[in-house]
Amino acid sequence: MSTTLINPADETVLGTVDAFSVEQADEAIARAAAAQRNWAALAPAERGAALRRFATAVDGAVEELAQLEVRNSGHPIGSARWEAGHVRDVLNYYAAAPERLLGKQIPVAGGIDVTFLEPLGVVGVIVPWNFPMTIASWGFAPALAAGNAVVLKPAEWTPLTAIRLAELGRESGLPEHLFQVLPGRGAVVGERFVTSELVKKIVFTGSTAVGKRVMAGCAAQVKPVTLELGGKSANLVFADSDLELAAATAPSAVFDNAGQDCCARSRILVERSVYDRFLELLEPAVKAVRVGQPADEATEMGPLVSRRHFDSVQSFLDEDARIAFQGSAPAGPGFWMPPTVLLPASRSDRVVTEEIFGPVVSVLPFDDEADAIALANSSIYGLSGSIFTRDLGRALRVARAVESGNLSVNSHSSVRYSTPFGGFKQSGLGRELGPDASEAFTETKNVFFASS
Repeated sequence: MSTTLINPADETVLGTVDAFSVEQADEAIARAAAAQRNWAALAPAERGAALRRFATAVDGAVEELAQLEVRNSGHPIGSARWEAGHVRDVLNYYAAAPERLLGKQIPVAGGIDVTFLEPLGVVGVIVPWNFPMTIASWGFAPALAAGNAVVLKPAEWTPLTAIRLAELGRESGLPEHLFQVLPGRGAVVGERFVTSELVKKIVFTGSTAVGKRVMAGCAAQVKPVTLELGGKSANLVFADSDLELAAATAPSAVFDNAGQDCCARSRILVERSVYDRFLELLEPAVKAVRVGQPADEATEMGPLVSRRHFDSVQSFLDEDARIAFQGSAPAGPGFWMPPTVLLPASRSDRVVTEEIFGPVVSVLPFDDEADAIALANSSIYGLSGSIFTRDLGRALRVARAVESGNLSVNSHSSVRYSTPFGGFKQSGLGRELGPDASEAFTETKNVFFASS
């Protein structure tokens, strides 16, 4: 069985990729388990050196990886180059982790007590289609650093960069079978990761609905799981903020990657006294977004990833959505949609409460600080968000009150490999990235030595 890959910018066929069966997945997992034992036995410095060599190989292939992402995912070339470079940087960052994984000596009566951070074994990483390279690296780099093997299932629509990354790992000298990419259907390969007793942890990024099923499956084996799921992030704009800055930066916060981003600030909440003025400033900023062919260096936003996803996003606009204004987009072929700004009639409208995952943003007014916090927290999600204000005290109060895992003040930055990333509520469970990420791929073993 194979999957046909489509270029989302022109709907041409890129080729096909063979899908793994359950039996093939089992064989790959068994090979990974054997490779892991030798990998874990290496000195930490040796594992770190291997990851640095992997990073060097990725650095030499940044343009190749970027071009693959342009064709397979429709990412603008500038974004794709950044994403490939990010993978390199994540690998370099976690190359130092093996020597930072330290146990403790705990004072106790009658002897000495020490802890060890032991690798789990084989980790199953299930990657979405919106950021295939970067999110893959968030799973495999810290897991490998901690002494684990990794089996990775890319999204069916966008497997090419993950496949190439595994090849680069082998070419750089990673032990054979230590890091394997297994393309295939989620109901086959992903399900097998969850049910296999040899896979000791799951890292899943995707929809909340599927994440719940993954979590339920892992519960049957008491298998640890890290989940990064949906989002409906709020961009709070207070009257005392730099409105020009807030309006100029709002488009990139939601239309980057054509809105196919769990961190997208798809709800802009504006203090009522400046609501009309903000919309006046926002309109030219939205219409200035350059939507076009991903290979064009000037392009800022490309197409949606597939026809099926295009139809899903369009369904929100077909429900009598109150469109305030839109940008432009190519006519086709390709899965093109213009940046779109909505003025919902109610805070309970579907476009306000559900994750659209496309280039669509709702702008709603709020009355005061308490109303802004309540509106921001009215979502079932809590992944990211922004706060625009010149009042430092307000920024601190609102940041502490908003139920979200990642917030930025007068900025839209959500992800740095050196800081933790993850969500509140139905946006997920656990944290990725940051200095402690590798510890999440270990078990703590406590050993007491009697002194007499």
